[in-house]
Amino acid sequence: GKDRVFNTPLCEQGIVGFGIGVAVAGATAIAEIQFADYIFPAFDQIVNEAAKYRYRSGDLFNCGSLTIRAPWGCVGHGALYHSQSPEAFFAHCPGIKIVIPRSPLQAKGLLLSCIEDKNPCIFFEPKILYRAAVEQVPVEPYNIPLSQAEVLQTGSDVTLVAWGTQVHVIKEVAAMAQEKLGVSCEVIDLRTILPWDTETVCK
Repeated sequence: GKDRVFNTPLCEQGIVGFGIGVAVAGATAIAEIQFADYIFPAFDQIVNEAAKYRYRSGDLFNCGSLTIRAPWGCVGHGALYHSQSPEAFFAHCPGIKIVIPRSPLQAKGLLLSCIEDKNPCIFFEPKILYRAAVEQVPVEPYNIPLSQAEVLQTGSDVTLVAWGTQVHVIKEVAAMAQEKLGVSCEVIDLRTILPWDTETVCK
C-alpha cells in the first residue's frame, strides 16, 4: 500500500538518490524515471554513487537491491524528448547492469531477475510494448537469467544482434534477406546490455 508504493517529487536525481538510500538501508528499492529521456539529471547518482558504492566501501556497503525502471526508445510520435535510447551512456560504467526486454513475457522474467539481483540494475522498458505488444504472461513469478542472450533464429551466413524494439526489426530483415537474397541470418536478442553475453554472440 501507501507505505511501499508512493509518488516522489519530479526530480530524477532525488528519485534515484532516495532509491540508493533505501537500498543501502537494506530494503528492495524500485525507482521509476518516467521517461528514459529524463534520466540524465540522475546520471551522477547512477554512475558515481550507485555503481561505485560497493567498490568504494570495500564491500562493506552496497545498494545492490536497487532497480531503476524507465520507459525507453521511440514509438514514432514522441519527438526528441520522448524517443531516446540512452543505454550507451551507461554501458561503459562497471558496477551496474542494464537490461532491455523485447516483449511482455521477457519483461516480467527479466524485471524479476533485476529486482532479485544483488547489483544495481537499470531496466529500460521499450515504450512500444505498452501499446503494441500482446503476449500471454504467466501469473506466477518466474525469472529469466541476466547476461544471457537468446538465439531466436539460427543461421549460417551472418549474425544479427539487437535488443528491445529492434529485435522485431531485425527478425523482419532476416526474413527479407532469406527471401530476396538467399542469405541465412542468425538472430540474437542480447537482452542484457551490461554485462553482455560475449560467449553466445562470438559463438
